[in-house]
Amino acid sequence: MTNSQSWHPFLMVSLALIMGTIGTALASPLYPMYQELWHLLPSHITYIFVAYMFGCMATLLFLGRASNSFGFLKTLQAGMVFVIVGLALSAIAPNALCLSVARFFIGIASGLISTSAMLGLIYTIPNSHKQSAPQLSSIITVIGFGLGPLIGGVIAQFSVQPLITPYLPVIAGAILCLIGLFTVKHVITEKQPFSIAPHLELPAKKYHGLFYIAGFAAFSAFASFSLFASLAPSFVKDIIPWHGPMVSGTSIASILLVSALSQYSAKKMVPRKALKFGLCSLIVGYILLSLCVSMHWSVLFFISVIVAGMGHGLSLLGAFGMIHGMTTTENRAAVMSTYLFIGYLGTILPILAVGYLSDHFGFTIGILGFCISVGALCLSLLICQRRMNTPLQH
Repeated sequence: MTNSQSWHPFLMVSLALIMGTIGTALASPLYPMYQELWHLLPSHITYIFVAYMFGCMATLLFLGRASNSFGFLKTLQAGMVFVIVGLALSAIAPNALCLSVARFFIGIASGLISTSAMLGLIYTIPNSHKQSAPQLSSIITVIGFGLGPLIGGVIAQFSVQPLITPYLPVIAGAILCLIGLFTVKHVITEKQPFSIAPHLELPAKKYHGLFYIAGFAAFSAFASFSLFASLAPSFVKDIIPWHGPMVSGTSIASILLVSALSQYSAKKMVPRKALKFGLCSLIVGYILLSLCVSMHWSVLFFISVIVAGMGHGLSLLGAFGMIHGMTTTENRAAVMSTYLFIGYLGTILPILAVGYLSDHFGFTIGILGFCISVGALCLSLLICQRRMNTPLQH
């Protein structure tokens, strides 16, 4: 096992998690450019966006136990290779189909990295900070997601080749990170036989209700971020007076910056309480966004971004803490894969629906439909959680 007093392995795993998640949303502020260049409909943008999620979910479904079979380190290294390949393909993509394939590869990377890094952080964090591993994992993930659109938007704004240049520094960083992972030593104490058979595991039966509440809270949080990441760059130009990839990239990154700050501020909060506040914030964010697109009040857009960011952070912090409290080291990886599988459905189903509605009825109807349906889901989860008193293990 890694030396418990050394921070080097933990920092390398954290860096890998950040580099892996940067690639996921890097292209978001570039979507309006792709849309204009290739004459795409809003639904086409959602297809490109969800191609990433299909790769991610396929990995969670078929390779969710890879970390338990090959060790978190080898799985993390494989994920970094897929990040590099996916970003390189994105930089040279000549059409929407090629970009979708690149996004699919980045999705595979995300699936491998998200599960292996979460285990890796728990294994490599010094003993004095063991209790903080779940919260740190969630915060580091959000930081990576936030840096992606910010880096992509800023570089694209001032670049001569805005659809190529943003990818290059991230590819270089991912290569250096991959090399750095080979300096980490980790001995697997017990290997599970590898199987590609789909395996989604639930926690103990008494936790099923709370598990589904946590899973669908993540569904709502991921859906909220994905709405801003996939279609916000397109509909923002009708709402606020400033345009360009830097504006949309900054607005997407702001959600995640607020999310990370909320998680850091509430890291000692009881998970169920954090989840309650998170769901309430998401509902308020949807109300504000609905008013914003209906009335074209640009100031409400910025307030909705902040409130949705708080909801995103607190919901995921609470949900992740609840999953940690209802699992053991033996079943945590498989249960985490199931939790992420439900959560990532939120990045596909509502977003495809918004794309379809936007094609046929305009962005306003698409956004309102999203806010009403996902807001109703959050309200249902709040009511269900209030009725459940099952205590968590820790």
